[in-house]
Amino acid sequence: MTMIKGASWLIAPETKAVIAALDAVRPGASRFVGGCVRNTLLGEPVDDIDIATQLLPEMVVDAAKKAGLSAVPTGIEHGTITIVCNHKPYEVTTLRRDVTTDGRRATVAFTEDWNEDAQRRDFRLNALYAEADGTVHDLTGGGVEDAHAGRIIFIGDAGARIREDYLRILRFFRFSARYGKGALDPTGLAACAALQEGMGQLSAERIWKELKKLCAAPKPASALKAMADAGILARVAPEAVNLDRALRLAAIDDEFLLPPDGLQRIAALLADEEGARALCRRMKASNDERARLVAAVGKTPRVVSYMSMRELRRALYALGRETFDDRARLAWAEDDRGRTAPQWRSLLALSLGWERPHLPLTGEEVAAAGVPPGPKIGAVMREVEAWWIDADFPDDKLSIVERLKAVAQGIG
Repeated sequence: MTMIKGASWLIAPETKAVIAALDAVRPGASRFVGGCVRNTLLGEPVDDIDIATQLLPEMVVDAAKKAGLSAVPTGIEHGTITIVCNHKPYEVTTLRRDVTTDGRRATVAFTEDWNEDAQRRDFRLNALYAEADGTVHDLTGGGVEDAHAGRIIFIGDAGARIREDYLRILRFFRFSARYGKGALDPTGLAACAALQEGMGQLSAERIWKELKKLCAAPKPASALKAMADAGILARVAPEAVNLDRALRLAAIDDEFLLPPDGLQRIAALLADEEGARALCRRMKASNDERARLVAAVGKTPRVVSYMSMRELRRALYALGRETFDDRARLAWAEDDRGRTAPQWRSLLALSLGWERPHLPLTGEEVAAAGVPPGPKIGAVMREVEAWWIDADFPDDKLSIVERLKAVAQGIG
């Protein structure tokens, strides 16, 4: 019998309080499910705690209120109530079975059958349940072994699971990137390739969310390559034309223990600013995401491994640290990694210690120098700033004032 014991989330007072509230209605009717069980088995961090229960949603709400806990109907149409204890959320969902599915959404009916609930989930390693004492129930068979072996296996017939929700195609690659070891499951991969046209009915927002999570996985290379070979990457992101650079970037992150960055890896897939804008339009990306991706694939100022300290400071000032880091790591992925790796690592390390300087000059000082109000104030400020940047950001007020006077005289 598989057990999980001693996990901090499992023995936390808040967890015990939520389970006690549910058990007060019917002892043993509620179990932890999914990622919290899987990740605990693997010794990995747990971000969210999900609970499956035989109790109906209204019973969950009543149980929470009787225990003095907050109950929020975050997905009541699908049986989900979020219980909040000491500011910690616990998603509690009534056991379900699918009545109808259309590849995008499901109509569900509540059940008290744990096996029915397990069979409607996607992968065996995600259909793991645990009692409050840590006893694990592997109802589909193979889920515990899959988790330890790094296998992403669909529950039952892979094609049937995909037709229930075509987003599971992307989830197959995302979970393979995050938890998989070795080659992807050939049966699941073949089903994804055969049914990929069904993704056309998925919303851009759902696709974008999965793509970002996939690219943020520590080692996404095998999954991304398999996704590209199956034609699925081109289908969901036709702008992703630079797979080799993205794979090299992931390899650099892995070899040099650099933190994975999903958006940066997506930028590595793109050829230019036009591609970045097109992708963001289709995916309905946020303004911040669009700005970052467009800036990351920009060409000027150029970032190279052999920049002098003066060139480094100028590039950092022009780009900002985030864009500089994006362009540096993308350029590193284009470069000869073995030969220039020490230079790139040194450049990135130096950039981390950089603090953006501020031009010690105000609009009032420009006006006091005789520049008339209006657009000329800004024009003079920009010209003095250009001189200041070219002079390598001197912190010398007297020199800046002298430069201001010269520029102001030219304006006048």
